[in-house]
Amino acid sequence: MKDEPFELVGGSGNVFTDFGHPNAAVEQLKALLAARIIGVLDDHALTVRRAEDLTRIAAADFSRIRKTKLDRFTIDRLMTILSRLDQDVDVRVTVRSHHEGAERLHLLTR
Repeated sequence: MKDEPFELVGGSGNVFTDFGHPNAAVEQLKALLAARIIGVLDDHALTVRRAEDLTRIAAADFSRIRKTKLDRFTIDRLMTILSRLDQDVDVRVTVRSHHEGAERLHLLTR
């Protein structure tokens, strides 16, 4: 059997957009914030119980974040958790019309 060549398709930079999720930008930001929370827990070898003691955030919330079950979290809640983990969060927002985004996505996937 001959190996078939594969087609390399560029993404938008947001996997949630690429898979057609309706709130892709929100999901992407939540995922980035959750990844940073997990990174802080790992860097400091914090268990969810120890993180709860330090932050007064329920251990169950840290468990949900570790399992990437983020539907219960708002962006500001995730930012609050990072703040309580002694992290500063800077957010840069770029606003453009959906039409511009669609054109950009179209160009990337040609």
